[in-house]
Amino acid sequence: MTPLRLGVNIDHVATIRNARGGPWPDPLRAALLAIEAGADGITAHLREDRRHIQDADMAALKAHIDRPLNFEMAATEQMLDIALKIKPHAVCLVPEKRTERTTEGGLDVLGGHDHLVPFVDQLNRAGIRVSLFIEPSADAIAASASIKAPVVELHTGAWCHAVEVGEAELAEREFARLENAVAEAAAQGLEVHAGHGLDYHTARRIAAFPQVVELNIGHFLVGEAVFVGLSEAIRQMRAAMDAGRAGAPAS
Repeated sequence: MTPLRLGVNIDHVATIRNARGGPWPDPLRAALLAIEAGADGITAHLREDRRHIQDADMAALKAHIDRPLNFEMAATEQMLDIALKIKPHAVCLVPEKRTERTTEGGLDVLGGHDHLVPFVDQLNRAGIRVSLFIEPSADAIAASASIKAPVVELHTGAWCHAVEVGEAELAEREFARLENAVAEAAAQGLEVHAGHGLDYHTARRIAAFPQVVELNIGHFLVGEAVFVGLSEAIRQMRAAMDAGRAGAPAS
């Protein structure tokens, strides 16, 4: 069975740091702890408004971690220049609005197709693995394949929110949409990742899809770290994912 990787997003360690100013808590230290605890890679989103991760954080992560660095970014010329300079292992292109609290839905790969094709081509030619953060729909998957991105990351936020608020019927519809999208993306020859809003329960459930090879999780882990510590939160997430992938029944 294909191993399931865990990418730990450290954005909100930087959010806490920036709330007070100064150097603490240090996102690089969080990344190193995450790797020690079992993370397969580190994800960080350098937003246009620099609300959490800063340029210096990206440079420090690239210089000091020994696992793949996944650079989440908007498809802008400024971010392209930064990515080509830093040369992370991977770039995940995401939608971005200044007024949003967090990423709200998938990238518009249909409307943005003609802009994204040359953008993705430059990253591909630089040897940077490109993923597109998309809605779990057949149209978005087909557009992603035509853009020549080798990876899609399916937005799990709608499903996770429905689970959180107890809307069982909606949650099952959203889960079915994800299940169909996972199968369609794999059939198109795309590598399939997933993320946004995942916790122990939802990560365990989506881990059962053998075509999904990576989950990217951040906010929940940083929140859990307040109570159990970051290393323990990551170990528990790794255990939940491994149990889901192995088909173990939920307790």
